[in-house]
Amino acid sequence: MKRAKPGPRNLITDVAGLVVGNATDQGLKSGVTVLSANKPFVAAVDVMGGAPGTRETDLLAPDKSVEGVDALVLSGGSAFGLDAAGGVVDGLLAMGRGFVVGKAIVPIVPGAILFDLVNGGDKDWSENPYRALGLQALASLADDFELGSVGAGTGATTAGLKGGLGSASIVLGNGITVGALVAANPTGQVTVAKNPNFWAAGQEIEGEFGGLGPYGEIVDFDQTIFTKQDFVVQGANTTIAIVATDAVLSNAQAKRFAVAAQDGIARAIMPSHTPVDGDLVFGIATGEHQLENPMMDLAMLGHGAAVCLARAIARAIYEAKPMQGDLFETWQEKFGKN
Repeated sequence: MKRAKPGPRNLITDVAGLVVGNATDQGLKSGVTVLSANKPFVAAVDVMGGAPGTRETDLLAPDKSVEGVDALVLSGGSAFGLDAAGGVVDGLLAMGRGFVVGKAIVPIVPGAILFDLVNGGDKDWSENPYRALGLQALASLADDFELGSVGAGTGATTAGLKGGLGSASIVLGNGITVGALVAANPTGQVTVAKNPNFWAAGQEIEGEFGGLGPYGEIVDFDQTIFTKQDFVVQGANTTIAIVATDAVLSNAQAKRFAVAAQDGIARAIMPSHTPVDGDLVFGIATGEHQLENPMMDLAMLGHGAAVCLARAIARAIYEAKPMQGDLFETWQEKFGKN
């Protein structure tokens, strides 16, 4: 069996057929990220945070009748950001994409949001901007896309550093590809206390977020409990993610895939899955490769998803760019010259 390694882009779009688009409004300090594919895909969802915000995720339960999803939306804007999926629905309908019911076409577009309403951006709108941003993100779908302060990660923050949009991939030894896409906006820290080392350092491949390696000393409990409330009065939280594979998975298997990927959040962020985070992972499958040993292959897919998600979270913070009016420094500003 070949050795596992990142895909050629080290992005979720290394899963063949997937495309991602971003819409970014730096004045708003927010944005939208859309993932779609060349055909409907199997999707499931797992929520472990105490404060989620979602649209149409009930459809993704194994006992529901919808078998294929046309797109997924990750958005800033808290409850306002749920409207981004409406723009994506409009755009997909214009393309003739969706679930066919008689003469009607209904695009299936679940979504999730993060809270970035108190990050310093201009939120004094008279009309909800997220529907238009959703349509804009759909129009920019491509194989390659930027990381950091773009899309749903535009206004993201962590405990003491800017957050962002991240992605990573891995091609397993059996040839199956796994990828992750994340808007990282947690209340917890992604680096170890006041140090530049990432909690996810043990998962890093080929220096993709600085190559500093793990923090070199024993970490006691008090170094794991910093939150945004240690840096600002008001917090703005939630990590929302998508993990994908080109394997053939049932809806129930996609759910297990998403559940396993939650370990990636726990490896990369401390504390994670808190009552004030809406931590959520979509698990999707494009159905190109059959599993030879379903039980053990699914276990390895879940492990790959957790590793990719941890890496994607660290890359999100590592790639964040400074913008006027930021509440926090970027990792590069604080540690990049060290």
